[in-house]
Amino acid sequence: MSTSLDTGTVRIISGEEEHVASNYSPLPVVISRGEGVWVTDVEGKRYLDLLSAYSALNFGHGHPAILAAAHEQLDRLTLTSRAYHNDQLGLFAAALADLSGKDLVLPMNTGAEAVETGIKVARAWGYRVKGIAPDAATIIVADGNFHGRTTTIVGFSDDPTARDDFGPYAPGFVRVPYGDASAIEAAIDEHTAAVLIEPIQGEGGVIIPPEGYLRAVREMTTKNNVLFLADEIQSGLGRVGTTFACDREGVVPDVYLLGKALGGGILPLSAVVADRDVLGVIRPGEHGSTFGGNPLASAVGLRVVEMLASGEFQERATALGAHLEEKLRELVGNGVTGIRVAGLWAGVDIDPAVGTGREIAERLLARGVLVKDTHGQTIRIAPPLVIRATEIDWAVEQLKHVLGA
Repeated sequence: MSTSLDTGTVRIISGEEEHVASNYSPLPVVISRGEGVWVTDVEGKRYLDLLSAYSALNFGHGHPAILAAAHEQLDRLTLTSRAYHNDQLGLFAAALADLSGKDLVLPMNTGAEAVETGIKVARAWGYRVKGIAPDAATIIVADGNFHGRTTTIVGFSDDPTARDDFGPYAPGFVRVPYGDASAIEAAIDEHTAAVLIEPIQGEGGVIIPPEGYLRAVREMTTKNNVLFLADEIQSGLGRVGTTFACDREGVVPDVYLLGKALGGGILPLSAVVADRDVLGVIRPGEHGSTFGGNPLASAVGLRVVEMLASGEFQERATALGAHLEEKLRELVGNGVTGIRVAGLWAGVDIDPAVGTGREIAERLLARGVLVKDTHGQTIRIAPPLVIRATEIDWAVEQLKHVLGA
């Protein structure tokens, strides 16, 4: 722990270390306030947030319109369970269905819940619609995937940190190389119910598949009567300059899995969105959640969808993402070995000669910039979509400095 931290900060961090399970390795900073793209720690130091809680804060900390929706609903009704109707869920579902061009919305809470729900829907569809033999349905997934950390999901991960020592694992998944459409086609057989992929792999380091990959997946799944499930939990809702990452190739999957930014950075909200011939296979009592579709989350989600419907945030992500890419490209060969940029989302590979991804993140922390490392040598940059070009410039200058330090 850094000796520059004051006794209050040390006490707070020590309290976490003593009483919070060690399932994360956070940077040594204690945040107490946030506004827009900036956060402030308990010592009063400000930081530019370039992580956005893994895209959950696409609209920044405390966006006034989202806060207003939450405050208004807090005074009225927060939870009923789905045992009753509430006056917000239908409005939210209709708006999200319209935004996505689909018929039905199944609301959940976390991204992992959305993925688990998508898996159940795909299997039920496989048995009830496609006619796959009982308990024989399979789902094709990709190497390098990150769909969450439930026991089912980590069972088809190839990341040993996520997977090791949590078995036995659920059967029914076939893993193929990411970005290789022909490998998916070769893996499809009479038992295949769905293909589940991230249009862009976020946790992997913003891994962007080859041009045409998503179109090929769409074509082969349609041809073989297989569902295409797109995990847009990190990549969707404006992050890459389009409403959904699949829009970059003009592709519409059978099922959208959404989360993170859908809750406006205020509370967990996720959803499975599909047409009636797919999502309609779920019957009353077969799946649910006490908090899924609660009126508070629905009111917040409705405001988020209304904001996305204007197109403003998608346009900002496109323009500012191009600006970010231009600035980052200047660093390639100067402490950076490669970059990958999609909208306001970038993976930056750090030259081992200047440090690990974690070391660069810690150096940036000391200069007032928050990023997070992944897979050893990569840092991810995903600022709130309300960031300004001048703030991007300043952040890249700090990165340039620590690379040369």
